[in-house]
Amino acid sequence: MKILVSLVSLIAFLLVVLPGPLYKFGIVELGTAFTGFRFGVYAGGAALVLLLIQIIFMRKTVTFGSAAIAVVFSAVAIAMPLNMMNTAKSVPPIHDISTDLVNPPQFVAIAPLRVDAPNPVAYAGEETAIEQRKAYPELATLSFAQSKTDLLEATEQAVKNLGWELVNTDTSLGLVEATDTTTWFGFKDDVVVRINDEGSERFVDIRSKSRVGRSDLGKNAERIHTLINEINTELTK
Repeated sequence: MKILVSLVSLIAFLLVVLPGPLYKFGIVELGTAFTGFRFGVYAGGAALVLLLIQIIFMRKTVTFGSAAIAVVFSAVAIAMPLNMMNTAKSVPPIHDISTDLVNPPQFVAIAPLRVDAPNPVAYAGEETAIEQRKAYPELATLSFAQSKTDLLEATEQAVKNLGWELVNTDTSLGLVEATDTTTWFGFKDDVVVRINDEGSERFVDIRSKSRVGRSDLGKNAERIHTLINEINTELTK
């Protein structure tokens, strides 16, 4: 029983930890990776049940070390997917976030890179805008007194500081485009920053969009907030 508990808990752990890297390196499809999550939860629950049976009926075979490891592995296998599910329920099922919902910044240099992406480069539309207004009402066009050149430089440096790939900077259009690759699954999410010079003020809009997935689990809004903070930090140096 001790070996069975350890084996099932290890399998549960691997079912939720490995899908990310396996998808990232093209070994499994996204659907298969998420199926691994589901079975990981089942296996984690089964491991805890088996451990409980072992403690009740075969107490002498239980050791603290093996039981602790089984509990940790099972807890991780159950908690990680459930945490993702709870996050998904707390945010709208959208993946295209912009500070300007009427005229979102357009991807230019990044557009060819998204040709084969499940999520098209075009803005997701009014339905998405309505959902965003409800979930992230604080996201709006930013106003700065700094020059367009200073803002472009600050944005470029912010992108580099965050470890994103700087795809292109178009000074004439006032655009900075970048790609952020997530660590675990290797999802590629694209960002475009648009700077409009309106005389005494510069207006900055940021858009972040996932290449795959219906829901971004709030990641794109989080990314925009992170970039805004980093740009402000650069401007104060």
